Amino acid sequence: MSTAPTTIPPPPPEEDDTYAGHTRFTLELEFVQSLSNPSYLNHLAASKTLQDPCFVAYLDYLRYFASPMLGLGHARIANYDTLLWQEYVKYLSYPGPTLRVLELLQQERFRNEVLDPGVVEALAREWMDASSKH
Repeated sequence: MSTAPTTIPPPPPEEDDTYAGHTRFTLELEFVQSLSNPSYLNHLAASKTLQDPCFVAYLDYLRYFASPMLGLGHARIANYDTLLWQEYVKYLSYPGPTLRVLELLQQERFRNEVLDPGVVEALAREWMDASSKH
């Protein structure tokens, strides 16, 4: 017996409702990309946002940008997964750092370590080096 997901990724942008003139997808895309800013991660950690269980669950949900199977808690048809993943990932300006940070944020240890300015500096340097190679 299969169960329906409690939270699903938004539909592609052209099919979504709007919130203050922006689609849910657009708002989530903008937010998930902001997570690739190490200084913003540090701010979220300093304000204890990264310790909020609801926010941590939201971060898990946002993993649909990495793979439509993540954050949904149920199996889906493989061909649909591939199509859906391509549908979402193509909108990321910097998929490498964005998807990497989504994975790192699943770890409580990382959410605590990002308070350290040295970690923030190392992330910024790592991501700048990676972007200059492309």
